[in-house]
Amino acid sequence: MSTSAGLQQERFSDRVTIALARFFHISRNELNKRMFAYLALLPILAIYLLLRIIPIAQNFIYSFYDSSVVNPRENFVGFQNFIDLFNDHLFLISLRNTTFFAIFLTLFSVTIALGLAALLASKVRLGGWYEAIYFIPVITPMVPVAVVWKWIYDPTYGLLNYALSWIGVDPVGWLVYPDTAMWAIIIMSTWKVIGYNMVIFLVGIRAIPEVYFEAAEIDGASNSAIFRRITLPLLRPILLFVIVISTINAYNVFTQVFIMTAGPQGAPGNAVRTLVFDIYENAFRYFRTGYAASEAVVLFLIILVLTVIQFGVIRSD
Repeated sequence: MSTSAGLQQERFSDRVTIALARFFHISRNELNKRMFAYLALLPILAIYLLLRIIPIAQNFIYSFYDSSVVNPRENFVGFQNFIDLFNDHLFLISLRNTTFFAIFLTLFSVTIALGLAALLASKVRLGGWYEAIYFIPVITPMVPVAVVWKWIYDPTYGLLNYALSWIGVDPVGWLVYPDTAMWAIIIMSTWKVIGYNMVIFLVGIRAIPEVYFEAAEIDGASNSAIFRRITLPLLRPILLFVIVISTINAYNVFTQVFIMTAGPQGAPGNAVRTLVFDIYENAFRYFRTGYAASEAVVLFLIILVLTVIQFGVIRSD
């Protein structure tokens, strides 16, 4: 009896497999391969759904409530949180500072990393050592890096002011003055991410077939012409990836700002206040979680729009 049931089940399974293969216009073997691949991906997709998609969806819901930590859906207010955001001078300052930071960090980190990658791809002596040295800041955690740079910028005993004193420059409070604080954070952040961008560019350049460079050299093209006419156009997908990732990371700046500018050494007038820092304060200091959720939604939409624009500009070029 059990053998008969097993045979029936096996036949039913075969019929389903054949029907699916006909539906997708592929062979049974190809269908089995694809099903194995999708089943292997299922646990990862489930974790991603649990840790990413569901929290984002919940954040969208909470942004329509005047909520607290205890009760996230305490009082439905519709779009009032979003209306209040654009009358909140701290939010507007944070948005301006974050945009300024993102523009210059992306510009500096992409440009310098591309130049370094082009230089190292030309088989310079000890190139592997230089790659390792540039990549060390990437694998170093942000908190100790921020502490070290805070000491470097210190107006009393910092290394930078000590070096500048050799040429007669008076000590400067790099993180204290509003005019220099944001630039100090941008320089430190650029140093931190250059190695990552450089390695990505380096992989892209080394993937370009050598025959293109050899043909250009035979035709007598200069190094700058080879870079503009061969390297840069063929590197466009990598360039798009690096710009998008750099922009997303720049808009999420928080740790270095929190470590380097918190306390009496922080610049006055909210000179380095960023969006994520503002979200953190509203959520965990003032317990306005619904309001903070609406800020997070705005940040999400800004990054989404910028990413779409970057894809459109680079693909249409």
